[in-house]
Amino acid sequence: MGIFKKNNSKAIVPKVAKEKTDAPVSETKKLAAFVSSVLIRPIVTEKSAILASKNSYVFAVAKSANKIEVAAAIRKMYGMLPESVNIQNVRGKYVRRGKVDGHRKAWKKAIVTLPKGKTLNIYEGV
Repeated sequence: MGIFKKNNSKAIVPKVAKEKTDAPVSETKKLAAFVSSVLIRPIVTEKSAILASKNSYVFAVAKSANKIEVAAAIRKMYGMLPESVNIQNVRGKYVRRGKVDGHRKAWKKAIVTLPKGKTLNIYEGV
């Protein structure tokens, strides 16, 4: 045998029901969840940089997002109401790697135009 002895006795431990705490989720967590479910990422390309000089910013958004949700997400994240929101469905391109054919995912992009004098700091450090 070893140092440890096997104990076959089972202690009966009553199960205590866990108390449900209906702690309200903080507003910042709700805000972050809403914004991250609509806005995926900013698109950083030469075309989007040219548009940024005209107060238009380009974002990849969720496939289910509409113009109203995008405008609300921009307002909540950056604190300014967009002047207009345009949305495009981008088809996934068909690609080929050697003998293997495939295609990229389709995605949705939103072009958000802000009022004159308002800017977003998206392209910092790029």
